Amino acid sequence: MKKWAFVSDFDGTISKKDFYWMVIDKYFSEGKELFNEWKAGTIKDIDFLATVFRAIHQEEAHIIEDIHTIPIDEYVPSFIMHVQENGGDFYILSAGTDYYIHHILKKYDIKDVTVFSNEGFFHEKNIHMKIDSNDWKYSERYGIDKSKVIQKLKEEYELVYFAGDSEPDSHPAVFADLTFAKDALQDMLEEKGVPYKAVEEFTEIEKYLINKGLISR
Repeated sequence: MKKWAFVSDFDGTISKKDFYWMVIDKYFSEGKELFNEWKAGTIKDIDFLATVFRAIHQEEAHIIEDIHTIPIDEYVPSFIMHVQENGGDFYILSAGTDYYIHHILKKYDIKDVTVFSNEGFFHEKNIHMKIDSNDWKYSERYGIDKSKVIQKLKEEYELVYFAGDSEPDSHPAVFADLTFAKDALQDMLEEKGVPYKAVEEFTEIEKYLINKGLISR
């Protein structure tokens, strides 16, 4: 069994802005009402995202340029490198799509990171998602069941740390050895009685892992 892994959500955790908000703000103002319907529970997460991602109507080169403007926590590339240099494996676990995540990883020259997310692809000026209901990690609501991914990783690693910021992350947090929670996830885990460490950025997470002896100074 391997020693440890760090698993992070992407939108709102690694990135400072959700990709769907970038699309809504630039190309799909009607998405604000759709967002309210989603938050009210009248449509599923995966249906909300699929609708937004199909409302871009731009050439792929332009979409990639937009993706590259998404701000991320500036310390993340260094954090990932430090995890890997100290015997840990780094994973990204997202209920969005791997399409824009891979472009961000490439931009920052981040290597050897496995991405668990909904498969995305460019087609006719939009981003589409390929959802396989027979996949082992399938979720009807999210497309990907984050809890199943964390549970599977727990079979491979002695310690699995997780970082997230929103409702989809409240489910895998139950199974991680410790969750670093940002923003709304903090209150959600508080209500569920799930242990967590409140953080705002990855420098705080690294300090914790240094104190635990998992990352050398």
